[in-house]
Amino acid sequence: MIKLTTDLRETVIAIAQDAAAAIMAVYATPFDVTIKSDHSPVTAADLAANAVIERGLQQLTPDLPILSEESAQVPWEVRQHWGAYWLVDPLDGTREFVKRNDEFSVNIALIYQGAPAFGVVLAPVSGIAWHAMRGELAYRRLGMHDTVLRARAPATPPLKVAASRSHRSAQTEALLARMGDIDVVAQGSSLKFCRIAEGTLDVYPRLGPTSEWDTAAGQCVLHAAGGAVLSAATGKPFRYNRRESLLNGDFIALGDTRLPWRAWLPD
Repeated sequence: MIKLTTDLRETVIAIAQDAAAAIMAVYATPFDVTIKSDHSPVTAADLAANAVIERGLQQLTPDLPILSEESAQVPWEVRQHWGAYWLVDPLDGTREFVKRNDEFSVNIALIYQGAPAFGVVLAPVSGIAWHAMRGELAYRRLGMHDTVLRARAPATPPLKVAASRSHRSAQTEALLARMGDIDVVAQGSSLKFCRIAEGTLDVYPRLGPTSEWDTAAGQCVLHAAGGAVLSAATGKPFRYNRRESLLNGDFIALGDTRLPWRAWLPD
């Protein structure tokens, strides 16, 4: 296992900042959008950020593999032997980037033995970085100042519930209807996990597919802030690189883990 140090944390945050700068350089110009085979969009910003992150991580930890949304996918026959690796979404929320609503992020997580050991989520527009190491506190960084994060607990009504701008299914609408007194807040990308970690949101339900690189960094931050990302099927935190598919199942992210989330799930 790579040692989790202050130097590693600061270097990865700097890599995320460099990736954010590459994203914002594209954001400031007209750009083309290409639709990938899975029907998701990709832009020059995704590819530029990916190149920055892969180069930086390879220099930092040359012996650790990297799994990124924008890189060639690694066969399960190879991945299943990984004990530690970097899991990256260089531009999470490409649809939000295309809509120019500022709600996108850079996600970098270090996975060790199937669980996030370190995570950084950085918002390129504001420059804010949320980061955490397993077993330590979670932080929100603006400039060079870190603020400790604690999720809101107990969470009292009205609950502030994050809902995706781009992915809201009939099942999600049914879940929201069962939650009672709530305020629904539209929010894109992994920023939802970070808002829960800092106590400005309470719940993020996701009934529908996501990929492992969408959740790992945010999960690390939220767990360190006292919350959780739980599988709707098992009630347990997500594990990573445990099967051939890189798709997550349904989940619910909570700031207060005592909330009666099972009662909200549609039948």
